[in-house]
Amino acid sequence: MAIRETKRVTMRQIAARAHVSVGTVSHVINHTAGVREPVRRRVVEAIERLGYQPSLLARGLRRNQTTIIGVIIPDISNPFFPLVVRGVEDIAYQNSYRLMLCNADNDAQKEQVYFDELRAYRMAGLIVIPSANSRLVAAAGTAGELPVICLDRCPEGWKGDSITVDNAEGAYQATRYLLGLGHRRIAAIAGQLHVTSAVERLKGFKRALRESGITIAPEYIQEGRFDRLSGYEKSLMLLQFSPRPTAIFAANDLVALGVLAAMRELGLRCPEDVSLAGFDDLEIASFTNPALTTVAQPAYQMGARAAALLFERLRGENLPAQHIVMNTSLKARDSTAAPSRSQ
Repeated sequence: MAIRETKRVTMRQIAARAHVSVGTVSHVINHTAGVREPVRRRVVEAIERLGYQPSLLARGLRRNQTTIIGVIIPDISNPFFPLVVRGVEDIAYQNSYRLMLCNADNDAQKEQVYFDELRAYRMAGLIVIPSANSRLVAAAGTAGELPVICLDRCPEGWKGDSITVDNAEGAYQATRYLLGLGHRRIAAIAGQLHVTSAVERLKGFKRALRESGITIAPEYIQEGRFDRLSGYEKSLMLLQFSPRPTAIFAANDLVALGVLAAMRELGLRCPEDVSLAGFDDLEIASFTNPALTTVAQPAYQMGARAAALLFERLRGENLPAQHIVMNTSLKARDSTAAPSRSQ
């Protein structure tokens, strides 16, 4: 069946129906000048009858700025990032702004394409969770007055506004907790070590071991990615080392889910054979079997604070770049326990 095209109603058609000029219609729609009430009512009635929908994009281009915020995230399948975006969206909506969301697939080139296109669409501002190997520093340097805020992680050399959490302290506390339970052979599966959050979490892990006088074999630290497959693949190796680690610190909860899958495949129990701690406190963390010990970071609040900071910039508050670091907290659950005597 053929689909009939619906032509966009124009202001000229509205003007003809209301028996006014196109300029009068424009004034009514954009509230740019006073129009006598009887005339305004005729224009409004014509708009409703014809089903006119203004082009917000065209209006933004005329004004050189839309009421849309561009948001670029590295991986929409990672459930942590939608939580952050929800915080951005709520604050944007309260301020009568809307979001345009782009998924960069952890691809620096794709991120660059989205960045350039969002600028061309005259976004009011951009909030970016940078991809691995991000080129954001160079891109933002050509963005002129467009406010750009880094969220969750920052590429090397970033000088602009940022909202992050204390990744190093969170990893430090998780590792200290494992040490306090009596573990001495603790392994770590890190994220990509050219991503700042992964680097900081590994620093916190190493600091806790160093302060406790614990030395582990170099192969007990595996660089991976922030996804389940990486956790599964890296833990398959770790769990077959001799001696086997008695505990694993995973770079995030998705990695930890991969570790749990590998343990089941190898016939190992958590925490009886190997304790496990993650990072993020995704909703699923409390529903895994066993429930996952993890470092909670305030995902929603991070997004909301980034949006609030963006609106400070849009109001013209010419303050120095802000680098806001939010706190984490440890959620101890059933996936961690003291090592057994056999371990």
